[in-house]
Amino acid sequence: MRHYEVTFIASPVLSSDEVKATAEHIQTEIKGFGGQIVAVDELGLRQLAYPINRRASGVYFSVEFATVVADWLGKFELNLKRNENVLRFLTVKLDKYGVKYNEDKRNGLIGKKKSDAHSAGTADDAVPLPQVVDLDA
Repeated sequence: MRHYEVTFIASPVLSSDEVKATAEHIQTEIKGFGGQIVAVDELGLRQLAYPINRRASGVYFSVEFATVVADWLGKFELNLKRNENVLRFLTVKLDKYGVKYNEDKRNGLIGKKKSDAHSAGTADDAVPLPQVVDLDA
């Protein structure tokens, strides 16, 4: 089974319900073509590196899916191009390392989560100061 990930940017002008409806529409389209949704990640509203259609921000979504036959991806991407609510999209094929990374990230093994003791800055976390060595002696 082949694994893919499509990341798209929805227009920030849309209401939250319209953005969710756009994401659900894309998910049902993937299911309609025979894909199986593995994970959906809403990354939220973010600043764009450059303006797209006079917009400086966008709502990011990432959908990971698996499929046996990928001949429908051309039609799927054409439908994304025609969707006025989608500013940009990128579809990538995931190798075994990408699949493992996404799985570990979903399970909390990768990310910005820190334990309470580490964030409190205990004495065990203190960085030792470098020692000064006198070369003349």
